[in-house]
Amino acid sequence: MRPRRSPRTLGAALRQARAGAEPKTLLAAAQSAWPTAAGIRIAAEAEPVAERDGVVTIACRSATWAQELDLLQEELLERLNGALSEADRGAIAAPVRALRFTADAPRHID
Repeated sequence: MRPRRSPRTLGAALRQARAGAEPKTLLAAAQSAWPTAAGIRIAAEAEPVAERDGVVTIACRSATWAQELDLLQEELLERLNGALSEADRGAIAAPVRALRFTADAPRHID
């Protein structure tokens, strides 16, 4: 008789299920990594909504946020690509080339 394994935590089970259900696209990977890369405060105000040819569009809640994040683009891009490589997104061949910030989050968020 095999010894009984202890049950997994709910968090571990949910992470595993989410990883299996997540589409293998650059946008999906960027959406998952964005809160880690950008931080909680920025992630509450802006989120990735589209991707084309390695350019990820980030919808911001206001033009002020879009402008401020555009000024931080190089740092955010570096942190996002770092978070993507740490997350071991094997199906994602190319990193994010650039970020584009727009002030149309109400159309995408909530």
